[in-house]
Amino acid sequence: MPDFEVVAVNGPWLQRADGRRVFDGSSGLLCANVGQSSPNVFARIERQFRRYTFGGAAVVQPHIQMELMDRLCHAVGRPEDAVALTTCGTLGVEVAVGLARNITRVRSGKRRGDILTSTLSYHGNSALTLALAGNHARRPRPEDALGLGPAFPAPYPPTHDHGGRPCDASCADEVAKAIDNRGAENVAAVLIEPVNGTTGGAYVPPDGYLRRVSEICREREVLVIHDEVLTGLWRTGTPLASDHWDGAEPDLCILSKGLGAGYTGVGAVLVSHEIAPLLRHQDADSLPAMGTMATHPLQAAACLGVLDDLESMDLDAFTARGQRLGDALRALVGLEPVRDVRGLGHLYGIEVQPGLLWPLMREAEKRDVFFYPFTGAGHPRSEGLVVAPPLTSTDEEMDFLVAALSDAVTDLARNG
Repeated sequence: MPDFEVVAVNGPWLQRADGRRVFDGSSGLLCANVGQSSPNVFARIERQFRRYTFGGAAVVQPHIQMELMDRLCHAVGRPEDAVALTTCGTLGVEVAVGLARNITRVRSGKRRGDILTSTLSYHGNSALTLALAGNHARRPRPEDALGLGPAFPAPYPPTHDHGGRPCDASCADEVAKAIDNRGAENVAAVLIEPVNGTTGGAYVPPDGYLRRVSEICREREVLVIHDEVLTGLWRTGTPLASDHWDGAEPDLCILSKGLGAGYTGVGAVLVSHEIAPLLRHQDADSLPAMGTMATHPLQAAACLGVLDDLESMDLDAFTARGQRLGDALRALVGLEPVRDVRGLGHLYGIEVQPGLLWPLMREAEKRDVFFYPFTGAGHPRSEGLVVAPPLTSTDEEMDFLVAALSDAVTDLARNG
C-alpha cells in the first residue's frame, strides 16, 4: 500500500511532503466521493458549529437531522421511506438486521431472525457482521463465528462454478434453496450487496438476478436488505446500485460511505414505507437504534454538504465520464498483466495475473496515482485493484488517471 506524508489536499489531489501531487484513484477507502476540502461541506459544518455542536435528539429538536433524512430519501428516489441514522456502515448493518427481525416477527410471526448472506459478501467489521459474511480474509475462527456464516454462493464464477458457463438469473435459485433449507419461518432477511465491492473486485450480478431474489423472498415473506454502504449515492452511476435493474428495489437499504464521503462517520438505514409502520406495532420490540453520536448535528451538516455537491453535478456529463472510464479500462484486457475488468459507473475492478498486484500498484504510484487493492475470490484467490475515483473528478483528471494506469500496465507487461 502507498505510504507517504500528505501536507495538503484539493479535491481528488493529495499534496505530498516532497512536493509531488498524487491523484486519489480510489476515493480514499472508497469513501471520499466528492474529494477533499469541499467548500460546501465546510460551509455547512461552519454554519452548524456556530449554532450548536451537540444536541441529543431526546433533548434538542433534531431539525438538521430531519432535513438530512428528507434530503437523503429524495436523493435516492425513496421519498416516503423511514430512516435510522447511525455512526458508520457496520452499525447500519446491525441496525438493519434488528429492524428486519422486528418487522418479520410482527408481520409473519417468525420464530427466529436468521439473516442469510452470500459466500463473497462483506458487511462490516463487528463480531456479528464478520460472522455473518463470507469474506475469506476476514472470516473469524470457527469457534468465534457465533454459529453464523454465509448461506448461498454469490452469482459470480469464482464462487459459483458452472463449468465455464457464466452465471445468470437462475443462480437466484440458490437463495431459494438456502431459505427453504433453513425454513422460511426462521428467516428474517436476505442481506446482499447489489454490486460486489472490494471482496471480489466490483462484480456485477447477472441481469434479472436481483429481481428474482426479490421475488423468491416475497413468496416466502422474507425481507431483502441491500448493503449499499459502498455503492450507494451514484458510485455505480445511479443513486442506488439497484436502480440499474427493474424490480430490484429492497425492503431495507443501508448507506454510509457515499453519504459521509470521508468527512464524517455515518450510516443510514432506509426502510420502505410499506413496512416501516410495523416497527410501531404494539408487538414490536423496543430497539436501541439510536446511539449517543448517531444524530450528531455536525455529522448531519457534513452529510448535507456532501449532498449539495452530489446534487449539483451535471449528471449527463457525470454518466458520460463513467462510461468513458469503463471503456478505457476494458481496453486494457488483453495486455499481459490484466485478466479481467468489470464494474459500473465510477467503480471498477481490474483483476491481474497472480503475483502482479503489488508490482502494478508500485508502477501506478510512480506515476502519481494510487488505487485500492482487492484479494478476493476463487482458487487461487484473485487479486487486483479497484478503480473508484471521486465522483466530482473532471474529464482532464479522468484522462490523467487512465493514462497513468495504462502506462503502468504497459511497462509491467514489457518488463515482466
